[in-house]
Amino acid sequence: MKKSYPGVVMGALAVVLASGGLWAQQVTGTDEALQTQVAAIAAQHHGKVAMFAEQLNTGKTVGLDADRPVQTASVIKLTILFEAMEEVRAGKARWDEPIVLKPGDAVTGSGVLMFMDAPMTLTLKDALTLMVIMSDNTATNLMIDRFGIDAVNQRIAWMGLKDTHLYKKIMKPATEPLPADYPKFGLGKTTPREMAKVMERIGRCELAGPGEPALPGDAAICSVALHMLRNQFYRDTIPRYLETLDSTEEGSGIASKTGSLNAVRNDVAIVAGKSGPMILSIFTYDNQDHGWSVDNEGEVTIAKLAKAIVERWSPTGIDGKTLVPGLGLAPVAEGSQAASK
Repeated sequence: MKKSYPGVVMGALAVVLASGGLWAQQVTGTDEALQTQVAAIAAQHHGKVAMFAEQLNTGKTVGLDADRPVQTASVIKLTILFEAMEEVRAGKARWDEPIVLKPGDAVTGSGVLMFMDAPMTLTLKDALTLMVIMSDNTATNLMIDRFGIDAVNQRIAWMGLKDTHLYKKIMKPATEPLPADYPKFGLGKTTPREMAKVMERIGRCELAGPGEPALPGDAAICSVALHMLRNQFYRDTIPRYLETLDSTEEGSGIASKTGSLNAVRNDVAIVAGKSGPMILSIFTYDNQDHGWSVDNEGEVTIAKLAKAIVERWSPTGIDGKTLVPGLGLAPVAEGSQAASK
């Protein structure tokens, strides 16, 4: 794993969509010129590349092996986050509910909870935040214990995804039989197109099922999740060449989740292009470079692909203000959590 809401302002990613504006899709299909460019970048990579990207206001797409099942590494944690969002929406979970880290819960790899004294109590939101922004493996296991592997996989099926699956807790024995393909994929599997759909649902704030109405608290829930994703700690993949200015005050224009193993580097993101929002879902695997330096080839390849896509579809760049209109990284308004529990 890589060290590895009425009353609340909603992210523009959902607001503009609901108003029939920027996010209204006009399907135009594959951007052939960009297709050639990304294929050339992928051909130079010492390993394999599978990816899917879409500009949501135009419907332009580009992809390489977009429907190939691949190892998720920590990117599968996006599905755990989405299940948590749905359970908060249904009143089955609360952002402020206590989550107890007990002796023996800690696992190694990415994160900080393994360095903390147990027992200690966090909130659900705390644990999810650590799972997302630092890819904390211990926090991830706490969330799997809280929601359950079956619930996450049922939510994945509810979304209509056929090749995405969470297999087990991290560095803990499985508690039930594992599918036959577990040895190939490890923690989780997905396809670039399917994981793009998970991130798109978060960005569009699509928490309701088909034919179901949105609820007043939906936007607040999505704002919490986007706040986590915009504060992703690992920024050497998709954001690498795109964020040229300090984003800590106004907030990042990229909301993402990374995942890494020795021979794997992945990143899935919403990029707030000034010419329209984009979903980038990029996976590299069977990589020859197993190093953990900032110049790992898998990370650089993802960064090059992201740069090519964003420069083509949004030549004037990205703007973090469009994720939360006029507020940058302003927190959810006082009292909003109670309204969205």
